[in-house]
Amino acid sequence: MATVLVVCPGVHSPQLTECFLTAVALDRANTVQICIIPGDRQPVYSPLHGLRVLQHRLGAPWAAPPVLFLGFSAGVVGLAAIAPLWKALGGTVLGLIALDGWGVPLSGPFPIHRLSHDRFTDWSSALLDGPAVSARGSRFYAEPAVAHLDLWRSPHTAMGWWQPASATPVRTTAAACLQTLIHTTAAL
Repeated sequence: MATVLVVCPGVHSPQLTECFLTAVALDRANTVQICIIPGDRQPVYSPLHGLRVLQHRLGAPWAAPPVLFLGFSAGVVGLAAIAPLWKALGGTVLGLIALDGWGVPLSGPFPIHRLSHDRFTDWSSALLDGPAVSARGSRFYAEPAVAHLDLWRSPHTAMGWWQPASATPVRTTAAACLQTLIHTTAAL
């Protein structure tokens, strides 16, 4: 069964999400199936909205293909609730990738990866996270800092430090970090 990348954007124009998918080289011809939770008609921060979209597009969690969740900003709020719920309902959750989900505590029985637009957001978010982030996940922060929306629109221009679990930090772009996380997870 192919992995489904569930993308939950923030509250912004859908064109920015297309820019993100292009910058990370995630187009429709990729090996990963992409399911976008639309934010232009319903609130992306609502777990009920997101869960309805997923059930409509993927079916019952226990019968759906494995999913990797990826959210940005307000979309992280929705996914913070959806991912553990999807798992509890029998779905296979390969992980959660949160881009600038500042102030949103993240935990779950799956790897969690955080990418932040600056060092302060990374540091302050780490204070809220459960052990899944440090034990099985990873962190990235842009240095020099980039604007919040630029992390989504242009992750290929956000240079920074990626700290994989139990490894030495690597200087790379947010896009390269995401490509590695997505393709490594999808191969599982």
